[in-house]
Amino acid sequence: MKADTHADALATLRTMLAPCRLCPRDCRVDRSGGERGVCGVGAEAVVASAGPHFGEESCLVGRGGSGTIFLGGCNLRCVFCQNFDISHFPAGAERTPHEIARLMLRLQAEGCENINFVTPTHVTHALAEAVVAARRDGLAVPVVWNSNAYEKVEVLRRLEGLVDIYMPDFKFSRSGSGNRYGSAPDYPEVARSAVREMHRQVGDLDVAGGVARRGLLVRHLVMPGGEEEGREILDFLASLSPSTFVNVMGQYRPAGPVRPGGAWDEIARPPSPGAIAGVRRHAARLGLRLDEGP
Repeated sequence: MKADTHADALATLRTMLAPCRLCPRDCRVDRSGGERGVCGVGAEAVVASAGPHFGEESCLVGRGGSGTIFLGGCNLRCVFCQNFDISHFPAGAERTPHEIARLMLRLQAEGCENINFVTPTHVTHALAEAVVAARRDGLAVPVVWNSNAYEKVEVLRRLEGLVDIYMPDFKFSRSGSGNRYGSAPDYPEVARSAVREMHRQVGDLDVAGGVARRGLLVRHLVMPGGEEEGREILDFLASLSPSTFVNVMGQYRPAGPVRPGGAWDEIARPPSPGAIAGVRRHAARLGLRLDEGP
């Protein structure tokens, strides 16, 4: 993508802050003026932590680890979020795009295989600016967009040429689940459109020397009682491309307000090993490329 196209994309993303329409929530608050919508974050990105991470997929970790930058806040805010403490309560420090760019370059200098933005959607404007600045100053490793898949296609299109690896966590295939656990009944439709656009931009995952360089890697966290939804998501991914790289994750645990006897009692337990294995077998039957994951 040409530099002037980047400039146009960055300017457009900034205008989408006031009123905010960066994500499917369409909160329409004035984030440039300090207001906060569902995500809980204003105009600047909040960085909760950053450093080499060795618990990601093997193709992201390589030898130097994945250079993860955890962002505070979230546009989906699932009740069971495994990072509940920073997604629901945006902990960390506000950082400008140029500060984030310097952080990216530091992670590269430490030997990280990539820059991995965790929960980036609500601060797309700032991260896009950071990527442009970092690449201008020598960033050469891939940029990973590690999101919840609740994204607008029109916003993702502004990231074309800036993101090398899209890694969405496709959570729900049914509107009832999206509504109950994320207050987003439109989640399945939105996520399918977003993943299609991600695949259009970067294609199937390309792994060279055991390390991912470009493409789509989809995660799915198996939920208690969610085996059917897991299979439905895998069916969609196989229809998108039979070579889709998938990580069927089995590490769900109750978090945040989810507890036995509470409002979400039905997910206040881990999924059974048999359920996880069943979803993985379905992926294998479809011919999808399975990653053992973190």
